[in-house]
Order: sequence, then structure tokens, then C-alpha cells
Amino acid sequence: MPPRQKLNEFDRTRAIAWLQYGVGVREVPRILQLSHLTIIRLRQWFAVTGRLLERRRKGRPKKTTVREDLYIQHQATQKRTSSSSVFRRRLRAATYTTVSSQTIRNCIHDVNLRARRPVRKPTLTQNQRANRQIWCTAHQRLTNAQWTEVLFTDESRFC
Repeated sequence: MPPRQKLNEFDRTRAIAWLQYGVGVREVPRILQLSHLTIIRLRQWFAVTGRLLERRRKGRPKKTTVREDLYIQHQATQKRTSSSSVFRRRLRAATYTTVSSQTIRNCIHDVNLRARRPVRKPTLTQNQRANRQIWCTAHQRLTNAQWTEVLFTDESRFC
């Protein structure tokens, strides 16, 4: 089931004004590209309370604002190998907002970014370097026809 659609204050005001001017309950959601149930609930809420403010929602309110979430996401896409504690310190320095590292991770996961670790290949030993040098000098004078018989790989493992 898709999440409910949230209306901003401007759209809520427009929807109620259209309903009061006689625009149909089925026509308003088509204009705003919403579900008609969203408009029906809005109309019922306005009839009961006389206000356009949103209802209080269950659950704990978010600690970060939308702007701070975008900042975290931008930092995460720019510096893919940094940790959440690094992003937490950067957010504190930029916006004076103190949040936990788990909050940073949750924000990053909301946009489908996952942890990354830089790949390090093992360094070559002196023996491996010497063997490569010997191979290169032995094959230095091969012709193009002979090179077509050689298979090059990037030392990846294939299954």
C-alpha cells in the first residue's frame, strides 16, 4: 500500500477554496493529482475543526529538517567512503544540529545509499615484481599476430 500523500499548506488552502466555490469533490483531486480520499479527509477535517493545519501524527517527530537531510545526502554522495560519525560532525559544524550517528545512517538509507569500503589490493612482493619484469622482457618483441594469441585479464575472479 503506498504511503498517504501529504498536502502542503498552499494546496490545502486551494482545495478548500475550490470546494467552497462549488468545484466537485472528484474534480479537485484531479487538478491536484491526488487521491479523492485525501480531499474527502481534508474536507471532513476542515468541517470539524475549521482549521487547515495538519493533524498531529503518531510517532516521534524528526530531529532533522528537510534541508539538513539534503545536506547529509549531498555529503554522502560526494564522500562515499566517509563514516556516519564524520557526517554527524560536519552537520554539527554546518547547522549546529546535534544528532546521533544512527540518525545519519537512517537518513542516508532513506535515499538507498549503502555503506562502502575502499577496496585495497594486496601489494606485490619483490618476487612477483621480478617475475613480471622477466615476463615483460621475454615478450617485448612479439608481433601483432603473436599478441592476438595472448589473453589479458584484470585478475578478477570469475565463477
